[in-house]
Amino acid sequence: MIILVLVLIILILLINSIKIVPQSMEYVIERLGVYNCTWSSGVHFRLPFIDRVAKKVSMKEQVVDFKPQPVITKDNVTMQIDDVVFFQITDSKLFTYGVEHPIAAIENLTATTLRNIIGEMELDHTLTSRDIINTKITSILDDATDKWGIKVNRVELKNIIPPAEIQDAMEKQMKAERQRRESILRAEGEKKSQILIAEGEKESAILRAQAEKESAILRADAVREQKIREAQGEAEAIMTVQKAVADSLKLLNEANPSQSILTLKSFETFQKVADGQATKIIIPSEIQNMAGLVSSIKEVASDK
Repeated sequence: MIILVLVLIILILLINSIKIVPQSMEYVIERLGVYNCTWSSGVHFRLPFIDRVAKKVSMKEQVVDFKPQPVITKDNVTMQIDDVVFFQITDSKLFTYGVEHPIAAIENLTATTLRNIIGEMELDHTLTSRDIINTKITSILDDATDKWGIKVNRVELKNIIPPAEIQDAMEKQMKAERQRRESILRAEGEKKSQILIAEGEKESAILRAQAEKESAILRADAVREQKIREAQGEAEAIMTVQKAVADSLKLLNEANPSQSILTLKSFETFQKVADGQATKIIIPSEIQNMAGLVSSIKEVASDK
């Protein structure tokens, strides 16, 4: 029975002596109250009643958000600034034994550094130089925390809160600046609008002029085409008449007409001429002779 109890106690001690360190963690081990070693992630064996875990240290990057700190600028303006510190533990032993309260030490060091930096800058420069301030604080804190086994990766200023009266003045200035920009944009918009309208009117005038020009060309072409067609029609009519006259003359020549028929045709022609609007008629000598002949025939016919 006693042996069984002893075996059970030994098993419990062995089980308690086996330690598993999680990933991204380190354990600082003391033996008899003195630093012995640092365990990284994995399985480790601890001597019962001799070794103990002095501190469990996370090796991940950590973020600490500090409360706002009052700072005074070079031109004696008091502001409230709160910042965020991103840091990582690089040496578990130094982190455990280097400083009593590492986070509080970082906070105080950050506040002191921030006051020193802002004290050398005026208000306007402070409000527009966050990146410069962040870089300076990061560099100073990183150097100061090396002996604590801490690496400061970066420091970010969250808010810079000036006094209320300065905030009011800044808001009025910002409002005036917005109104000025709005006026400039409105003027530029109106200018562009007028330019677009003028360009539109110019294009419209050009298009109207081109349309009128094309219309005039088309009208001129139509008149010219009409005159050409009329001239062609008249020419064709003349040709038709000339051809008809030529054909009639040809037929007369082929028929070998007598002098009486020719005289009769002359009378017909003379009749057509007389039917016109001419005020003077020149009678050929042949027709005059024929007139005497007609008179003689008429007298003979009367005697008979």
